[in-house]
Amino acid sequence: MEGQDNFEHILNRFKEADLETKIDIYTTVQGLSVEQYKELLKYFPIKHLGELEKAMG
Repeated sequence: MEGQDNFEHILNRFKEADLETKIDIYTTVQGLSVEQYKELLKYFPIKHLGELEKAMG
């Protein structure tokens, strides 16, 4: 369950982060499953999705 513990840590950081840090976490963290990325998106402000899309290239 170490991977799940690591994801919980990432998720908690993501929830408390400002927009710029959320984008940084989302675009730089590696090894997450599709479901884990979807979980992060639940805590991303919808009105700023365009900024996330730009950062992803």
